[in-house]
Amino acid sequence: MDAEEPSVPQKSTTTSTNPNNANYNAMSSNHSKLTAPESDVRAAQAATASKPEAGSDEEYHPPTSYLETIVHLFKGNIGPGLFAMGDAFKNGGLIVGPLLTVVIAVICIHCQHVLIACSKKMRDLRGDAVCADYAATVEQCFENGPIKLRGWSRTMGRLVDVFICVTQLGFCCIYFVFISTNVKQILQAYGIDMDVHLVMLLALAPVLLSSLITNLKWLTPVSLFANVCMILGLAITLYYALKDGLPEVTERAYWTNGSQLALFFGTAIFAFEGIALVMPLKNAMRKPRQFESTLGVLNVGMFLVSVMFMFAGSVGYMKWGEQVGGSLTLNLGDTILAQSVKLMVSTGVLLGYPLQFFVAVQIMWPSAKQVCGIEGRSLAGELIFRCLLVLLTLAIAELVPALGLFISLIGALCSTALALVFPPVIELIARSEPNKGPGVWICLKNLIILILALMGFFTGSYESLKQIVKHFGEEELH
Repeated sequence: MDAEEPSVPQKSTTTSTNPNNANYNAMSSNHSKLTAPESDVRAAQAATASKPEAGSDEEYHPPTSYLETIVHLFKGNIGPGLFAMGDAFKNGGLIVGPLLTVVIAVICIHCQHVLIACSKKMRDLRGDAVCADYAATVEQCFENGPIKLRGWSRTMGRLVDVFICVTQLGFCCIYFVFISTNVKQILQAYGIDMDVHLVMLLALAPVLLSSLITNLKWLTPVSLFANVCMILGLAITLYYALKDGLPEVTERAYWTNGSQLALFFGTAIFAFEGIALVMPLKNAMRKPRQFESTLGVLNVGMFLVSVMFMFAGSVGYMKWGEQVGGSLTLNLGDTILAQSVKLMVSTGVLLGYPLQFFVAVQIMWPSAKQVCGIEGRSLAGELIFRCLLVLLTLAIAELVPALGLFISLIGALCSTALALVFPPVIELIARSEPNKGPGVWICLKNLIILILALMGFFTGSYESLKQIVKHFGEEELH
């Protein structure tokens, strides 16, 4: 049985990248079996590190509970993609869509468990008090893997950090666009014609204030209210769809062709891409073992998310068929009910911004401190950095044309790599034994996942590029 994981408040950590700090043979042994004294020592280390002493410059983040963590996980995975599932099921079909959604959900959740398992193995190998984050885990796996791969450790770690930051900040830019577009439609319904760029500026104030929250525990009420807004918005949308009954099942396609399935796959894989949040949420918990246990935060939270995705997609496609919009809210018309849903969903997305933003800041702020020569906690410095980063995402959203199409392209490249490429690769390295591979079944399973990842990579990139070319072609005609 694994040793109980101590909870340590999140701190910015740097990873030592000395290829000789552990040998490959040691990694292949069972390091997850700790003796009681080792567990006691580790718990003592965690207790010592849990809260900085008076006068210390170290940043203290209060640990989160099971419920607080599941609220964050829920919000991190429920966003604009939830309301796009009707369009996804239109591309997948009434039978194939739900089946593929289950398959993709299971694979993504499995990859998140793989990341946690590899992080725990590296923690035990190195004798650390807590598990490393995503990038550090990848770096440590390469660092302690076969000799030929050790020289790539630092590069792989930095590559993961770049992918995470691009993906998370890309989401933040899209959130600005989504909010401003929906609010503009609400204003138009009441005869107020306001430029979408001005609406973005109006959204800056609440986004900026929520982004100044510097730890997950204090972010819980924000995420909770965002969840309430998204769930209420979905509930009203589904009520609107179901109140007059649904058409006959025979009126809908049960399956579709290959090009449409590629679109479905791209939408679904992006909807389930929340792996960047896994390690920050786990390490922030008071009892980290509750995160990945059988009825832990990850399994329970992602099960609920998957059910919501399937229900929204099935009902949306059944109700509106081929006319289902890119967001279910677009099919509600201009009624007061429709405007209330748009307002609630926009509020939920707005309050989801700081959680996506949190992950990028956690990665970028330590490097920014080093560049600026800042030592210690420097709360003022962090708040200034957060303000500048929010302004950057706003500027990109304001200035870059067809932002959504470019973010989809970045997502096809970065999100697929984070969700489906790096986890099987580091498992192959971490599970390898001296002079032989990790085993037939491990290799076969990870090969299948990597093939699916490449399908998502190429189909998502192709469709995004095709839509970008189409968009600029239409602009030239106008």
